[in-house]
Amino acid sequence: MALLCYALLVAAWIVDLFTPQLFVAAILLNGPIALSSLALRSRLTAQLVVAAELANLIAGYVNGVQAGYHWDGIAVGDRLLAAASFVLVGYLSIRTQEYAREAGASLGRMRQVQIEKALREATRRVRETLNVDLVQRAILRESVSLLGASSALLIVRDSAFQLPLTIEYKRGGLDPSLQRGALSTELASLAARARENPGIVRVTGDDALGRLMLDALGAREALVTAIRPAPNEDYVLVELSAEGADFAGDAFTAMQAFAEQAGIALEQARLFTQLGERNEEIARQKDELAHRADVIRDIVYALAHDLRTPLAAADVTMKQALDGAYGEIPPRYAPILRSTLAANEEERRLVETLLLVARYEAGEESNVREFVVGDELLARAVEEMQPVAEANGIALRGEIEPGTLGIHGDPNELRRAVLNLIANAIAATPRHGTIVVRGRRSGSNVSLSVEDDGYGVPAERTAALFQRFGRARSGSGTGLGLYIVRRIAEKHGGSVTYAPREPAGSVFTLTLPSSEE
Repeated sequence: MALLCYALLVAAWIVDLFTPQLFVAAILLNGPIALSSLALRSRLTAQLVVAAELANLIAGYVNGVQAGYHWDGIAVGDRLLAAASFVLVGYLSIRTQEYAREAGASLGRMRQVQIEKALREATRRVRETLNVDLVQRAILRESVSLLGASSALLIVRDSAFQLPLTIEYKRGGLDPSLQRGALSTELASLAARARENPGIVRVTGDDALGRLMLDALGAREALVTAIRPAPNEDYVLVELSAEGADFAGDAFTAMQAFAEQAGIALEQARLFTQLGERNEEIARQKDELAHRADVIRDIVYALAHDLRTPLAAADVTMKQALDGAYGEIPPRYAPILRSTLAANEEERRLVETLLLVARYEAGEESNVREFVVGDELLARAVEEMQPVAEANGIALRGEIEPGTLGIHGDPNELRRAVLNLIANAIAATPRHGTIVVRGRRSGSNVSLSVEDDGYGVPAERTAALFQRFGRARSGSGTGLGLYIVRRIAEKHGGSVTYAPREPAGSVFTLTLPSSEE
């Protein structure tokens, strides 16, 4: 453009040199000045104005010399007007260039805004779902619309042990088509180039290899990029433009930004799918554990029920034998029967404990509520456990305030709680020890305590004493007795506590709300 302007200026100057003095052809010098505005170069326009002024001056001088060194006044005036027009045309050309540049920048910004808006909309539609398959389909549809492509391919390699999946979508189509199998040579080559290059690969027909690939794909031009949502996954996006069609403006930049967002969408969908699979696995394991718990509970029920009947029969038989129902027994057999009776009672207590644990864990708690005389409850419990205590060489007695211990609750469960505390004290007390069962009323509560002078509880075991399988000492029972006591106490609105006894032993206290009949 600059050479053309200077050539025109020289041509106009030559014409001006060989025309008469009164025919001012210098006006033609405005042509190249005005033409320079198309180059959008203000410096070129300024240089042409200066050159035109010099050419006008030289031509005027030459015309006067040709006229015998006579310069006509009208010709001189015309020369001055021409010089002024050069400045005016140059100024207008420079201003036009500035406006053109501003208009171009404005159009560029508008185009950028349009691209960004289209990219945001495309990204939003891609990320509307967290299903991997739907995200893949959305990537193809939105990329074709965003880039102005005729069709698009998404090559998915989600496992090293599977053939790649090729998803193809054509503009205007209803749904992409899927095919799993080996890639053609051209597609395999394109995918390899995309994986090796971090940016966008552009394939045109300018070289033989490009023409071969495009002919095989039935396209005029192709844009290819790799999408890597995860280290073990690989996606290659191929955008194709058919003969007679072009990609949208700035398709190169738009595709790069879209590929980044597509990778994020695929990663989110993959993580969501993994989370769903893990939740399903957790739910399956939970169901399996619940099923196993039901099986174990049913086994406990069956064993406990089956054991309770023979134990009860044995208890009755041995008591009848001690009472002489079957005739006089040898003196040496009586202690053996009493010891066996105590062991049988311990087994019966264990069976009932297992039944209670199974019911509590299964949520089958008793809702029986009736008035219970606490002092009578304690007296019967002491009487019931007396043979067990005697068999272990332990003195068991009750110190109970009569007629003051009213409790509202399930009498069987309350009896079981007291029996468990006494049995726990017997197990923790050596021979010749003493256990005292106390009952008293304290304000609005009733306190039922069992005090022994046995081994006590080590400090490191007190925290888990009332937990399931929490034991006062290693090897001391099943660890379920005190747990049952706690559950019964909490169910009746009370609590159970442990306190060490000086100089030795333990005090377990069951505190329950008192009640009037």
